[in-house]
Amino acid sequence: MNGFDWGGFTAGLAWSAAAAMAVMLVTFTVAVRKGMHRIVDVAWGIGFTAVAVVSFLASQDAGDAGRRVLVTVLTAVWGLRLAGHIAWRGRGHEEDPRYERMLAKAPGSRNLYALRMVYLLQGALVWLVSLPVQAAQYVPGPMSGFAWAGTALWAVGLFFETVGDAQLARFKADPTATGRIMDRGLWRYTRHPNYFGDFCVWWGLFLITCDSLTAAALSVVSPVVMSLLLTRGSGKRLLEQHMADRPGFAEYAARTSGFFPLPPRG
Repeated sequence: MNGFDWGGFTAGLAWSAAAAMAVMLVTFTVAVRKGMHRIVDVAWGIGFTAVAVVSFLASQDAGDAGRRVLVTVLTAVWGLRLAGHIAWRGRGHEEDPRYERMLAKAPGSRNLYALRMVYLLQGALVWLVSLPVQAAQYVPGPMSGFAWAGTALWAVGLFFETVGDAQLARFKADPTATGRIMDRGLWRYTRHPNYFGDFCVWWGLFLITCDSLTAAALSVVSPVVMSLLLTRGSGKRLLEQHMADRPGFAEYAARTSGFFPLPPRG
């Protein structure tokens, strides 16, 4: 193959969209039966995994086999870990207050409003953010240093997410931590190690596409959108608004980097 497979990629976009929406619609059906929409957060990681697997299957004989396997495995490991963590964290809990507040403003049916504003929107975001995973399946030629740099950055991201989540879980399980701010481990260097980890994961997956300028140009929107979501959208900004009134948070924010890990100030 001499160039990027435009025909295969275009067809794969439709298959990926169908996979993302199928995951969200199945999740919506389960959520309605349970009367709890927080389970859509579990579907986020599963949706990316489904897109990666479907893209891999749809791109047989298209791009470099090693790159296709690599990007599929990395996405599935990240997505399934995230889904498992969110499912474990939410066990036994009632509806997420974010969804309660949103659905309280529904102009009609709460479930149909949730379908439009949560499930279909998240399905579209999964499809958009996963563009590097889809494009990488159609990049010809052997992997270069871009792929290994991307894998290394992905690994840094997975480390920050996994370790940060584990440290926070242990902190919350400690009865003496009630009312305190988590400022230990990775949380001493960044207020959001899990969001920083997500940032690294998606820029890492993007780097894997960079052996092809076409694939990189098609998919650079993905890490940019994810970065904006993490820093200015539903990630860091909303969480810090929720925590702003907690005792000790202002002091923690004053000495701890808001996103990129840095030594504490003061």
